[in-house]
Amino acid sequence: MAEPEPPPRQRRPRGRPKTGKAGLPHRARPEVSPSHPHHVTVRMKRGTWNLRAQRCFRPILEAFRGVRRRPGFRVTHFSVQGNHLHLIAEASERRAMSNGLRALLIRIARALNGVMHARGSRFADRYHESVLRTASSVRRCLRYVLENHARHLTKLGKGHLAAPVDRFSSAAWFDGFRPGVALPPAIGDPPVTSPRSSLLSHAWRTLGLLDAFEPPRPTP
Repeated sequence: MAEPEPPPRQRRPRGRPKTGKAGLPHRARPEVSPSHPHHVTVRMKRGTWNLRAQRCFRPILEAFRGVRRRPGFRVTHFSVQGNHLHLIAEASERRAMSNGLRALLIRIARALNGVMHARGSRFADRYHESVLRTASSVRRCLRYVLENHARHLTKLGKGHLAAPVDRFSSAAWFDGFRPGVALPPAIGDPPVTSPRSSLLSHAWRTLGLLDAFEPPRPTP
């Protein structure tokens, strides 16, 4: 009587192990034009310390300062939330945008790992990137980025606790608020670069300067 054949060996699945959570889909990145700013959102891995703690925020500021003179790439505005970052950037073309963001995120990861005495990536997934093509979309995005903390507090029913201008952002170096808005002190070298696109430098202003006391807007 013939002996039964042994069951076939199961192969170990290739690629990264499944985590049970779907990340951002790996779609092609949008095209980059010097005329159109991009809104970028970066989320941190679980276990990363609160980015709004001074021990994390200070080195994050230095990371932004470290890419200010990078050719063909500019971060013009940003805000730092507890577990994610929002920023608005311009670039001359796709490679300059991708390489500039990569250089910035490497600096941020190294800075946070230095503070946390940790190693490896600090980011949960690919960053999300969208193109701002009109003056109205730029103005909405500026409000969304610079007033993002107030938006989160409002969703939690704590909007009354929000400061008029978030000090964990680039608002101290922003000149687009209405007169009379009290800004946090601009300490040290600017962590951002002046915009060059017409949309981000002046076109959005024709729709009105930002009022820090306007109700926070939804996602742009």
